[in-house]
Amino acid sequence: MNHSATPPGDDAEARFGEHPGFYNYPPPGLGSPASGPAPAPAATGPEATGPEATEPSRLPRKITVTRVAAMRSRQLTMQGVDAFRRAATADGADKSGLTALTYATIANFAADAALAVALANTLFFSATTGESRGMVALYLLVTIAPFAVIAPLIGPALDRLQRGRRLALALSFVLRGVLVLVLIGSYDTATGSFIPWLLYPAALGMLVLSKSFGVLKAAVTPRVLPPGIDLVRTNSRLTVFGLVVGTITVGALAAIAEMVFSAISGWPGALLLLLLITAAGAWLSIRIPAWVEVTEGEVPASITYREHPRPGSLSSWRARITGGRRQPLGRLVIVGLWGTCTIRLVTGFLTLFVAFVAKSRTEHEPAMQVAMLAVIGIAAGLGNFGGNAVGARIRLARPATVVVRCTIVVAAMVVVVAVTNAFAVVALLAAVLAASSALAKVSLDALIQDDVPDASRASAFGRSETALQLSWVFGGALGILMPTELWIGFTAVGVCVAAGLAQAILTQRGRSLVPGLGGHRPEHTGDEPTQP
Repeated sequence: MNHSATPPGDDAEARFGEHPGFYNYPPPGLGSPASGPAPAPAATGPEATGPEATEPSRLPRKITVTRVAAMRSRQLTMQGVDAFRRAATADGADKSGLTALTYATIANFAADAALAVALANTLFFSATTGESRGMVALYLLVTIAPFAVIAPLIGPALDRLQRGRRLALALSFVLRGVLVLVLIGSYDTATGSFIPWLLYPAALGMLVLSKSFGVLKAAVTPRVLPPGIDLVRTNSRLTVFGLVVGTITVGALAAIAEMVFSAISGWPGALLLLLLITAAGAWLSIRIPAWVEVTEGEVPASITYREHPRPGSLSSWRARITGGRRQPLGRLVIVGLWGTCTIRLVTGFLTLFVAFVAKSRTEHEPAMQVAMLAVIGIAAGLGNFGGNAVGARIRLARPATVVVRCTIVVAAMVVVVAVTNAFAVVALLAAVLAASSALAKVSLDALIQDDVPDASRASAFGRSETALQLSWVFGGALGILMPTELWIGFTAVGVCVAAGLAQAILTQRGRSLVPGLGGHRPEHTGDEPTQP
């Protein structure tokens, strides 16, 4: 398929869909003009003749257990690859460009998994608890704090970026590859450790680049939708592919590479694999179709809303930055955003806080500490997969209510952990939190898809993803600053969750605790024209 071809005129584009990739699809009921009759399937049974019959059943001259096992493994591998390719190209994803974005998303998940394996025994367990917390807190301030300041400007920058979204996606991988080289260069094979003042900024820098990829991907996704599926199922599909292929499969390969290379040469095998992943991710990002760069006619979305912005205010300044026209998000979308951000805050908190809590349990051996984190990680992975699988299959009649209910469940679990002060309950929280986060994100996607006009949808996804990433960063920072007592940490995060839940409920009722970011706005995006 030639993705660089020029699409037909306006009539064809309106007939085929909303983005330029739809011209690849024939009109309904006509079939592809370039394809002829479907070829008859090759016979593979005993009655088949010719090369088709002999190729699948070709056996070695001398049959041994090893050769039969190798042949069977190769056959199963090819069947698995074919099944993956069919799933990745299903629903016309190969024609719209969704398949190319899927591969890049898998590479991003794989990079995160390989990094986690490479630093599992170094980032949190190579020094004392106090030293680790101090170093992580310092470099969190140095690396993530600038991201928190710049993040509100990412959305407007994407809105004005007419060309270069694919390059920006690729650059997020290239810069991670540079940081991997820095880590490899700072690795001491004799002691099996990194130089601390290079380790922490490089690791957290890669975290920021991974979050930046998520923001860029959210803005690109609406431009590669096939006609048969919606944004909700598309985002769930991308997440499931990323978890199964990127996190689980590549994470297992990274663990094997780490053990093999460490035993043979002492080099960090997971980092070497990560270097290959970043190179592949950059190449896959460039292969995304060129029509994701087309932003003509798009109207920037805005999370804030002022009915009558004052001259010289922040709203007026941002309006000038975005070219004078903004589409404020409706009340229901903001409800979903507040609830989902609250859940993401707990996710960021849990990710870093439990690592320090596990390490502080000096009565356990390091292997037991790692096992404690592994149990929580497995519970979170199962919850995330289950939440996305359920969200992709059920029909969400009232997505905003689903988000609020998920936030209530998470708030209740946080209270349970704070009261029981039991590490075992944290694993249950991880599973419930991951499932709730996935369901809330699916519901937020549904709200944006149904409520935001086509011209502002890509911008709205970019804005929402930026807010979600900022919430994760804030939660992670809170997890570093809290003492390693479960009840203290979860009491503190419980206060934040209560505030976020209250804001979501008030927004749903047309009120707000934060001016400009609550329910004092139209219920739906299209109820008022775009703001100046």
